[in-house]
Parts: sequence; structure tokens; C-alpha cells
Amino acid sequence: MLYLLINSIFYYMHVYVTHPILLLKQIKKKVLGANQDAFMHFVDLFRDKIGLEIGGPSSIFQDKGYLPAYKFAKRVDGVNFSNSTVWEGNIEEGMSYRYATDKQGYQFINEGNDLSRIEPHQYDFILSSHNLEHFANPLKAVKEWHRVLKPGGAMLVILPDKRYTFDHLRPTTTMKHLKEDFQKDIGEDDLTHLEEILKLHDLSRDPGAREIDFEERSKRNFENRCLHHHVFDGHLVKEIYDYFNIETLFVRQEAPYNLIVMGRKKL
Repeated sequence: MLYLLINSIFYYMHVYVTHPILLLKQIKKKVLGANQDAFMHFVDLFRDKIGLEIGGPSSIFQDKGYLPAYKFAKRVDGVNFSNSTVWEGNIEEGMSYRYATDKQGYQFINEGNDLSRIEPHQYDFILSSHNLEHFANPLKAVKEWHRVLKPGGAMLVILPDKRYTFDHLRPTTTMKHLKEDFQKDIGEDDLTHLEEILKLHDLSRDPGAREIDFEERSKRNFENRCLHHHVFDGHLVKEIYDYFNIETLFVRQEAPYNLIVMGRKKL
């Protein structure tokens, strides 16, 4: 947890020094509040509905975030791959998913790409913030999210905008590559991209990683899930949505490094 705090502080300092326009946008957000217009146009997809969040909970879905889904939802359940993570610390399965101060849902301890414990069409919406990039097989994950989502339900995914992250030197992943991983049924223990990551991961934009043995941690990724296996842009996410017959509703970039894509499962 200390690693995350240190990393966040230094990361924001670096981003705002090198990209002052983002600092101005963040100041505007603090003064005027987050621009929630895009979300509010589709708020009925979340109002009094039951959703499932993969990873999380996430500040971007809080009342003052760009996408205040928690505020309007009847309930949000959560999925996490382990009962001990770098991000959440120790968690337990059960009605312990506290996504807001006065709200909680069911916490599943489960791989996000295998939701076989959940029947099809159980949820009105799916949330995922800075999570899909950590999957070695993203299409396998999205296929499961799509399966448990009701027809007409929303899929709201946030990914890192690589221009402002330690991934900025890496090439954007192609849909062809994701399909090949999907067809091969690549598992979460895969380290195909390790060489690329060790070569192109910009440690100057990830200062906390310099305080640890980055290569050793990366080799133990199945335990910690810290690697960004793939690099996304809006076009790639739209291709993924098209592949699963999901209508793209909007694509936005928001400070400091959020790529936001909302879709709706076709009827």
C-alpha cells in the first residue's frame, strides 16, 4: 500500500510538470467539479439498477467522479482475483464490497475472466476501471462480462491513456493479437509481453517501481497482477465492443490519464 501511495504522488508530479494542460484541467475539476455530462446522458442505464464491478472500488465512480454510477445504482457487487491484492489489501468474500461509505454489495473472490458462478444476464451494468489492461487474455474477460450482462445493459470501461502513463513508449496492441490470445486460450500466468515491458516501461513515469525490484515483481505477475499486458486506445476498445456486439455510446479522455468507453449490449 505504501508503494501505491509513493507511486501516485510522484506520478502526478511528473504528469503535471510535463503536461501542464492536464494540471489546468485538474484544477478546473477541483473548482467546478468533474464534467459528468456524458454519463448523465445515459444515467437511466444505472439508476436503481444492480451492477457488477471487476476490480475496484474506484474513485471515478464515486459521487464527485466523472462517472457517478455508485450514486444512482441500487447495488454494486464486486469481483477480485484474490483476497489479498496490492490495491485493496485484504478482502473477504461475502457482503463486504463497500463501494461507498454507506453502500455495500457482494464481494466475489474470483478470476474476472471466469464468472461461471454467476448465471447469464444477471446484471444491469458492468463497471471496470484500470483493470482490463491487467488481463493476459482481455477478450476472454470481456466475453464473460458480456455473458452476465443483461441485453440492453451498459458496459463502462476505463483504461489508461498511454500518452500520460509509463506505457507511452509501447505500441498499441492490435485486435489481431487479442484474437490470437483468445483463440489460444492464453492464461493469466502468461508472460509473453515481459520482454517488451522490461524494455519499454518508462520508470521515470513510475517512480514507485524504482523502489522495488521491478523485474522480479514482474516475473511474479500471476501473484500480484501488476503488469499491463496490453496497451489500448479508443479504437481498439471499440473493436472489442464490436466483436461482442456491443454498441459504443461514447469515448472520452479525462485527466489525468483516463480513457473512458461506454457501451451497451445490443438487444
